[in-house]
Amino acid sequence: MIAIIDYGMGNVRSLSNALEYIGADVVLSKDPGELAEADRLLLPGVGAFGDAMAAIGESGLRPTLDRLAMEEKKPVLGVCLGMQLFAKMSHEHGTHDGLGWMDAQVLPLQVAPPAKVPHVGWNALDFEAGDWLFKGLPTGESDYYFVHSFHMVCADPADRVATCDHGGPVTAAVRRGNLVAAQFHPEKSQDNGLQFLQNWLEHDFAC
Repeated sequence: MIAIIDYGMGNVRSLSNALEYIGADVVLSKDPGELAEADRLLLPGVGAFGDAMAAIGESGLRPTLDRLAMEEKKPVLGVCLGMQLFAKMSHEHGTHDGLGWMDAQVLPLQVAPPAKVPHVGWNALDFEAGDWLFKGLPTGESDYYFVHSFHMVCADPADRVATCDHGGPVTAAVRRGNLVAAQFHPEKSQDNGLQFLQNWLEHDFAC
């Protein structure tokens, strides 16, 4: 079972539909017990970083999420703002502490013309051939849908497993252990996004 974390910010319906389309059993939940019983968690997010962290705090879910992700090592997928929340901090509209699950910061996009901010629309990804997360997807040719003005900068470059070019390299996907996250929207990225989600669902994180 995949539990989409319901903290009040995120395009949960389209994510749920995409996961159900590829055969996953999906529940939208803010119940700590139900989240603990799930095989995997998905952290969505649309909006401002500070507002999202405040919503997680107000939901009372923070201790449960920290325990499941960092102590029990349950697989977690972050999407768009959900990915950025993995970071230690963000500099969006001030400075805000994140979940701190990954050693990273979220910074404003600074792009060379003619690229513009926000980064909206389709873009290709660059990733290492043979990476399990991108199985069945050719590097440099697969288009994914982005909507963002900030991006994650990882302290350890090894955590960044995919980039896109938008007036310079932009972090598109990160991974560390049980934590996986995408800046793009897999649920809006048609067949490529569905394959990405399928790869995450099928991966054995215990190995």
